[in-house]
Amino acid sequence: MILYPAIDIQGGECVRLRRGDFADATVFSTDPVARAREWEEAGAQALHVVDLDGAREGEPVNLETVEEIAARVSIPVQFGGGIRTVETLERISRGPIARAIIGTGAVIDQGFLMQAVRTLKGRLIVSVDADRGMVTTHGWQEQTMVSAIRFAGFLQSQGVKHILYTDIARDGMMMGMNLDAVDELAAAVDIDIIASGGISSLDDLRRLKALERENISGVIVGRALYEGSFTVAEARQVLEGK
Repeated sequence: MILYPAIDIQGGECVRLRRGDFADATVFSTDPVARAREWEEAGAQALHVVDLDGAREGEPVNLETVEEIAARVSIPVQFGGGIRTVETLERISRGPIARAIIGTGAVIDQGFLMQAVRTLKGRLIVSVDADRGMVTTHGWQEQTMVSAIRFAGFLQSQGVKHILYTDIARDGMMMGMNLDAVDELAAAVDIDIIASGGISSLDDLRRLKALERENISGVIVGRALYEGSFTVAEARQVLEGK
């Protein structure tokens, strides 16, 4: 299981939100590129980068910064936030970013989802962001009437190979992951799942690892790493079963 340190960019700074609230942001670095290089030096195997401004505006705002991050580290970078046009998909397909994450576009526009699958193939990740089990869109600001499990099953049927699952009530709150929801989702589909939201301690990682779901391939951690609850090296030891 791979650890993905999170780099969320808002206003050009590296921040962490609580429950996706744009007004409740803590700044952890004014230089996202330098922060990315620090995570790599600490032993990170990959990075998860989100353009929070892009998620809210509906188009990438910090894409050049993310491309610079991807060009200046030697580990894979996955990126999401405002990717809702074919032009953005094509730009990413030609650039240094390893994988692209779409969320709102996949929910509201099936044609765009199909175009994303065709353009990026295995480099595509679809974000399944849930509030009380129901999918949310537009930077977690709007809730749909579609369940996360139903949506994940639909994505699998459309050829999506990777999904990112986040329980937004737990995100940034340091209150532990919703393991029951992650386990239920992993049991319902066969595709690769990256889990996110609420990791606060090494015990949380141990419990996630103990689910023994082969299709949970990675976990995203933000605030716990930034606040020093554990290190990248310690997390990797747990996730690698050492």
